[in-house]
Parts: sequence; C-alpha cells; structure tokens
Amino acid sequence: MTAVLFLSVFLIAACGLIYELIAGTLASYLLGDSVLQFSTVIGGYLFAMGIGSGLSRFIRSDLVSRFVTIELMVGLLGGFSSALLFLSFAYTQSFRLLLYLLVLIIGILVGLEIPLLMRILKERFAFHDLVAHVLTFDYLGALGASLLFPLLLVPRLGLVRSAILFGIINAGVALWTTFLFGQKMRDRARLRLVSFGVLGALGAGMAGADKIADTADSQLYADEVIFARTTKYQRIVLTKWKDDVRLFLSSHLQFSSRDEHRYHEALVHPGLASIPGARRVLVLGGGDGLAVREILKYPAVESVTLVDLDPEMTKLFATHPYLRNLNANALNSPKVRIINEDAFPWLQKNDEMFDFVAVDFPDPTNFSLGKLYTTAFYRLLKRHINAGGMAAVQSTSPLFARQSYWCIVETMKQAGLEVHPYHVYVPSFGEWGFVLAGHRKWEPPQQLPQGLRFLTAAAIPSLFLFPTDMQPVEAEPNRLNDQVLVRYYDREWKQIVH
Repeated sequence: MTAVLFLSVFLIAACGLIYELIAGTLASYLLGDSVLQFSTVIGGYLFAMGIGSGLSRFIRSDLVSRFVTIELMVGLLGGFSSALLFLSFAYTQSFRLLLYLLVLIIGILVGLEIPLLMRILKERFAFHDLVAHVLTFDYLGALGASLLFPLLLVPRLGLVRSAILFGIINAGVALWTTFLFGQKMRDRARLRLVSFGVLGALGAGMAGADKIADTADSQLYADEVIFARTTKYQRIVLTKWKDDVRLFLSSHLQFSSRDEHRYHEALVHPGLASIPGARRVLVLGGGDGLAVREILKYPAVESVTLVDLDPEMTKLFATHPYLRNLNANALNSPKVRIINEDAFPWLQKNDEMFDFVAVDFPDPTNFSLGKLYTTAFYRLLKRHINAGGMAAVQSTSPLFARQSYWCIVETMKQAGLEVHPYHVYVPSFGEWGFVLAGHRKWEPPQQLPQGLRFLTAAAIPSLFLFPTDMQPVEAEPNRLNDQVLVRYYDREWKQIVH
C-alpha cells in the first residue's frame, strides 16, 4: 500500500512537469523565441500551482473524491492540451490565449494535488515522514519526466501522443485511488465510471493522434502534407503541390524545390569557385544535402564534412527517394561524412582545417539559433578556415530584415573576418542575403562548374551590389551574452507579417 501511494506521488509529479514542458515546447516551435516562451510558460505554471496550493485549504470534506475529480480533470485537460494547442494554432487566432489559459488551469489543478494527497495520507504517517517522502517522490517524478521528455517521448511519440499518454497516467491514478480509498468515498461507483470514461476518451485520442496532427498540418500549410515528424529538436514538415516540394522546420520555410537551386548555387559557388584546388569542405547545418550537392560538382574536393544537429533530418534526406533525387544522392557519397552534433561545441572541440565552409543554419528566430550568429561562434569558425579559404554564411533577407542582415555582417567583422556581403533573388523567399568571409580579400571567380541552372561567372559581381533599400544600416554586433540579432529579427519579421 505504501509503495503504491508514493508511486502515485511520483507519477502525478511527472505528469505535471510533462504538461509544462509540452506547453513550452509547442510555444517555442510555433511562436519562436524559446527563452521567452519557456520563461513565461514556466513562470505562469508555477504561479498557477501556487494559487492551487492556496485554494486547497478551502477543500475540507470528502478529500479522496475531490482528489480523484482533480486527477481526472488534469488527465483530460493535460492529455488533450497538445492537440488543442495544435488545432488552435491552425484554425484560430487565439493560440496565445488558449496556451496561457491551459497553463493557468492545469497549473491550478496540479497545485491542488500534493496538498490534498498529503492531507489524505496524514493518518498513515508522522508529519515529518510524510513531508519528506512526498517531496522526495515529487522531485524524483519531476527528474524522471525531464529526462524522458527529450530522450524518449518527443522523438518516439511526438507531442500529441506524449500528452495523451500522461493524461492516461493521471486518469489511471484516479481510478486506482477509488480502489485504495474506496471506503472513504461516498460516490466511488460514479467516479470509477467517470474514470473509465476519461480513459476511453484518452485512448481514442491516442488512436487518433496522427489524424489530429494531420488535420492541424493540413490547415497550417497551403499544400498537401506528404511527411511530418516531430523530433527532439524541431518539427519537420514536407508539403507538395504539383512538382513543388517544400520543407518547413518548426513552421518556417527552408526551401522550395522549384527555386532552391538559386539559393544553394549562390551559397556555394561564389566562394568555393574562388579557391583553386579546394579539397576539404565543411558544411554547418544544411542537413538536406542541397549545399553538399553543389559542393560535389568540384572534382578536386576530396572530403565534405556535414555537421547537422538533427539525425532525423539527415536520415530523411539520405533515404527518401524523392529527396535523394533532389540532392543528387549527395548524402550517400563516399566523400561525405555526416556528424549529428551541435555545430558550436563541435567547432570548439575539433581542430580540423577547411578550405571552404558553407554555413546554412535556419534564421535566428530564437536564442538557441542566435548563438550560431554571434561573435563567439564566428571566432571559432575563423580558426577552422585555412589561410586561403573562405566561408559563406546564409544571413536572412537584407530587404525584409535589413538591420538583422547588417547585424550579421557587423558581427563577422567584429570577429576579425574580412567580409563580402551579397544577395540573390529567390522567388520563394524574395531577396536573400549571404556573407562571404575569410582571412583575405575575395576576388570573383572566372569559371564555375558545368551544369548550374542559375548562376554564371559573369553574373557573380552583380550579387555584391546593393540597391538603396538594402544599403547598410547601423546595427550592433550579436554577442553570446546579448543577442541583439534575435530581437532585431523578431521585430522586423513581425512588421512584415502585420
């Protein structure tokens, strides 16, 4: 009996933290700025738990029945929280309102749980033992949830199923409580029936989780969703309309198959073609293999090291028939070595040198990505570029995010790199910016590889000319301890949206 009671504490603590993590993760995926989203979700959740703990003193009778009712409410709301948030983001303009409403309600209910359970158990244990044991198992449950969430739940089950699974656990705790303390409950038969009903609803939700996610995705994306997967780093979605396949990472467009050649040819060839006999190349990000495809057009290149955080991304683009065709099977080339790590620590611990580096990270929508656009990162990058080598960095739009673009340029200057800003028109994105950087002045290449669809050697110098509305503007460098770039980017793209 004692073991089962403390197991209940462990499980309800784990459930409570899982709902909090899911809310923060979903907000981060869909709204960006992970620091802001997690801070407000965690702060709001803890505040709500405090309210719940305070309200528990007003529950003075039939404690077990009240506890079971609260468990069922937490299981139902928490279990379907992820599905509700996905559908809200897809179908309404009230995502933020629903997010914080769910955080508040679930937090209050979770805040009621432990005080009520302690009052139920006080007849079985001395007060000091009761507090020690309950808090111990409460913290252990939180630890277990925090480890399971990124390592197992998100990559294996996804956010919708993970929430429902823990909703089932909450409802299961409610059900077995009706048997453990049945003699103290006036309405145990009714609550058992309700428990089975909630478990049935959550079970149906688990069975239909894919349909829920597909319904939300079909509303979010204009074209047919042909692939969707939530990894522990991001949500990967591929859409298709006629011959146009598009990749979205956490709702942000990464490429369209109709015009990605413009982007990737511009990223690779102005720099790589200017380095005679380049042999060793590094790609940071770019798990789709499209930049690698362009690099392999140079016969002199002997090795390409691709460092991309998400193994699901590189696996998808190395195995999916259509995507392999799109990247010319580049990720399966014997010249290519794939490393699934965070680029920042990989550069710190590695001493390899390269003739050319293509830096193809997603835009700095949050501080996790923003660290890859800092002076600290570019100083690390500089140490890996050979004396005659160059790096090309995707740097967002100099038209739509003008200050963000020139912030990246200034940041690379502050890191001690010789910079050469340029831009290209990509229909899916509009005007898009890059920066070539190295230890030396850059000279335009006189010749490019055969088989390019867009770029010519004669056209390259024009990419480095900026019209009046894209000319440099004042911007502070982006530093690790003060990521102004994320603030610039968020402000500028919000202005475009609104």
